[in-house]
Amino acid sequence: MNRPPIFSQSSLTALVVASMIGAGVYTTSGFALADLGSPWPVIVAWTVGGFIAICGAISYGQLAHRITENGGEYLYLSRKIHPAAGLVAGWVSLLAGFTGAGAFAAVTFEALVIGDAPRPGWMPTGTLAIGLIVIMTLLHVIKIRSGIIGQDAMVAMKLLLITSFIVFAMFRISTWAQSPAATPLDFRSVTWTSFLTSVMWISLSYSGFNAAIYVAGDSHDGSRTVAKSMIVGTVLVTILYLLLNIIFVFAPATASASGQEQIATIAADAIGGKGLAGLVRLIIGLGLATSVSSMLVAGPRVYAKMADDGRLPKFFASDESKFRRSIWFQGIFMAVVVGISNLQSLLSYLGLTLSLSAAGTVATLFLFKPMQVSRLIIPGIFVAATIVVAMVSGWNKPQEAKAALATLTVGFLAFLVSKHRSTSHV
Repeated sequence: MNRPPIFSQSSLTALVVASMIGAGVYTTSGFALADLGSPWPVIVAWTVGGFIAICGAISYGQLAHRITENGGEYLYLSRKIHPAAGLVAGWVSLLAGFTGAGAFAAVTFEALVIGDAPRPGWMPTGTLAIGLIVIMTLLHVIKIRSGIIGQDAMVAMKLLLITSFIVFAMFRISTWAQSPAATPLDFRSVTWTSFLTSVMWISLSYSGFNAAIYVAGDSHDGSRTVAKSMIVGTVLVTILYLLLNIIFVFAPATASASGQEQIATIAADAIGGKGLAGLVRLIIGLGLATSVSSMLVAGPRVYAKMADDGRLPKFFASDESKFRRSIWFQGIFMAVVVGISNLQSLLSYLGLTLSLSAAGTVATLFLFKPMQVSRLIIPGIFVAATIVVAMVSGWNKPQEAKAALATLTVGFLAFLVSKHRSTSHV
């Protein structure tokens, strides 16, 4: 059953923004500042991360022009490499890209709401996180189109609040402890290892630039809107990230924020007091809610495509009623992960597994015919940069490499099982 398109240009762009802006931009610079020693190298690292993400968005846009269907990495690797490679990518998406990332966003939302206050005795750990997942799941299950409209509204509110914060902070620049213009660009104490490690963590905040590719088959005007939304959304987020982090690392109390996860609220408190810090907490909370929502939009469409190809049970297939089952599955799976997993450990391997999957997917552009060398320069930059970041990640955190290898192994075993099942039914 073919459903009418439900994603407009603005909805696709909102999905990209929702997938990208979570908690990372408000926390990562505190640790980067401790590693790199001064503000400007941190901003350069965010610029490099944005450049890589924009290259990725352009590359995924080229893929969308080649094949305009739902499925993301699963679709392209299945069609251009091998069904086994596609199913491995599908399992990476299921375990890390959607379920793991959504569960982590929900748990971070709970930690933000609880803050420093003692947890009530009647509230078990994970209650607020699971509550957020349930609310977002119901939003998308009750009426699919209304869920998309609701997400668009939340993203618009988030962008309005972020812009308001940036404008207010920039008008208060005279109160900053150090001016960006007066601070020298000093890289003498920065090593390549520390810089690439910072880019590695920063790249996690840019993940999600490819979100529109997962819903390409449900979009108006197919490849054009999908490609444009990824590029526009990624450029917009990159600009916002750079402006936000200029505020975070140059604001008063920057020294005390070095190595601190709460660098955004520390900077906001120094610039505008408790009121502005409260606004930042609201922005972060709204961003985390839209992150959970975006996982419930994109993930089920990948599972539906896998089911259509016989790689998952027909329970998850693409008609309207079964599609809702995929949304329920995604929400329940995220809630289960909230209840049983150490999400800090889970997050530590997300970047590696997702970056390897993205690099492999963009590399399929080199297999399409005819190949125009000029159109492969940007994809080549993205693949090379992503592999370098992944290598740094695996070198610094061997446990991440082991977890990523385990995820890939599970995906390959799932392919063998699905192949055996499809053969037995012939």
